[in-house]
Amino acid sequence: MQKKHATAAMTLAALGIVYGDIGTSPLYALKESFAASHIGVEQTNVFGFVSLIIWSLLLIVTLKYVVFILRADNKGEGGVVILMQQALQYLQGKPAWLVMMMGLIGTSLFYGDAIITPAISVLSAAEGLTVIHPHFASWVMPLALAILLGLFWIQRHGTQKIGALFGPVMLVWFSVLALIGVYQIVQYPQILQAVNPYHGLYFAIHHGWGGFIGLGAVVLAVTGAEALYADMGHFGRRPIQIAWVSMVLPSLALNYIGQGALLLRQPEAISNPFFLSVPQWGLIPLILLATAATIIASQAVISGAYSLTRQAIQLGFAPRMSIIHTSKDEMGQIYMPTVNWMLLVAVVLVVVSFHDSGHLAAAYGIAVTGTMVMTSILFCIVMINKWHWPKWLAFGLTGLFLCFDLVFFSSNLLKLAHGGWLPVLVATVLVLVFSTWRYGRRLLNQQQHDDDWTLDEFLHNLEEYPPQTVSGNAVYMVSDSFNIPRALLHNLKHNKVLHEHNIMLTVQTKDVPYVPAHERLAIKQLSPHFSRIIANYGFQETPNIMHIMALARKHGTDLELMDTSFFLSRDSITVADKTAPQHMGRLRTRFFKWLYKNSTPPTDYYRIPGNRVVELGSQVSL
Repeated sequence: MQKKHATAAMTLAALGIVYGDIGTSPLYALKESFAASHIGVEQTNVFGFVSLIIWSLLLIVTLKYVVFILRADNKGEGGVVILMQQALQYLQGKPAWLVMMMGLIGTSLFYGDAIITPAISVLSAAEGLTVIHPHFASWVMPLALAILLGLFWIQRHGTQKIGALFGPVMLVWFSVLALIGVYQIVQYPQILQAVNPYHGLYFAIHHGWGGFIGLGAVVLAVTGAEALYADMGHFGRRPIQIAWVSMVLPSLALNYIGQGALLLRQPEAISNPFFLSVPQWGLIPLILLATAATIIASQAVISGAYSLTRQAIQLGFAPRMSIIHTSKDEMGQIYMPTVNWMLLVAVVLVVVSFHDSGHLAAAYGIAVTGTMVMTSILFCIVMINKWHWPKWLAFGLTGLFLCFDLVFFSSNLLKLAHGGWLPVLVATVLVLVFSTWRYGRRLLNQQQHDDDWTLDEFLHNLEEYPPQTVSGNAVYMVSDSFNIPRALLHNLKHNKVLHEHNIMLTVQTKDVPYVPAHERLAIKQLSPHFSRIIANYGFQETPNIMHIMALARKHGTDLELMDTSFFLSRDSITVADKTAPQHMGRLRTRFFKWLYKNSTPPTDYYRIPGNRVVELGSQVSL
């Protein structure tokens, strides 16, 4: 009984977080399908679009994501980055590089989604005011901007308190979607014929170019499908599946069918079929409820952007940024000021530039379908190399998925000039950032590595010819536990002293979301004056130096803060001559130099008290 209650609670929570994006698609999906294709509101066309939307929900969301993709987890965690990590484990050489690029592209496109979702969702809800009276049109943008500013402003306080309301609000939202749909279907039951896939196929085949363009808008009905996989670690596979099958899918299907019934009775309702589906008395309550639902949908992608950025940092694809934990109980509750304010600026610019949800719809599709294509290809590699499924089965499933993904993606490519450039631009910039940072860090580590000495030889030489020793502890942070810390070399060269106890600390990120407590620290005595501590963290965790010191004391290593100095290496990067080996280009090197200079200092990222830190460095040419 207790297990059933826990599953029910997680299902309700998943309803609030996971399905906010796809749950607000009825606000604009069917309307934009007609607007994009410039096809008249006639029975054949209404049946066609409704049929395409229903079967997209069944084949893409239900079959692809709920049945198959959710199985590709890494200890319960999901997302494009997780899929990329699993695929990379079994590949070497050029294929591994291609897989990494696909993962980075899919990840980068998510940020395009994180910019567009709050803008299009809140604008769509605010546009309900124009149904009350056309004169309210001038209020739509200011109201949307006010809501978005408030949403991003409260992020620093954490979402654990308001998060408890997400599930119940979305339960009401989906219930209202279903009721509105039933209300319209009862008045025109012939619309139920649209469930037949024949109408969708007939529409796609017989409407030529207009029908193909319309497919790019149909995909708006499945935006947010990637969230099912990305948020799996917070709720588990089963609650997400239960919520979809029992509540979300029936509610969405009924509402889209209901909108179709309204259009067959009142073709002029195409101006806003969602809000015009309710009687006049229900309009204002529906606008308020829709606003709440769009805020929840926006919150989900904002939180997802935080989590994804932390994963990228931990896996070495992005420079360090400040991470603030907003909850003592939930480690997933984080706030990243840099990401938050960059998203806010981007969202405000998008709202001001595109003005309404109709113009934004063109930009939305490429981000969603591009990520879907990358997910299908990466999933194929996992099926073959990790699960050892027969190739015919893996290729067959992937081919089925790509039939939909590539058609939708190619249809949305036609919108590049009409807003589709936005997610492409965002993804291009972020892929450049991720790849430059990873490659630049590798070159920097190679330059910093001293090949003249091994660590054992170096420590043996120090024991044979010891410098002057002072009391206390010195912690030297080093990325590779078998390398000689650069800060140690600088300290010996310039200060010519050695502390009584010296610890070489390495923080490693494992290819798992969370590391068990008993695997957190590995401590080894290397010599009378030196020991090594390796602190293991998952890519969903944030390292904390005070936590590491507390664990070290439990293992018998005496590390008192007021008797310990932390030595960090902070090198200055210069641009090498373009003929230098492994040079990544002068412009790109300058970009890496800027990223390196503006990354969050280790003292802030690892929560090291500033008054206990000594930074030493030198010039490194790249």
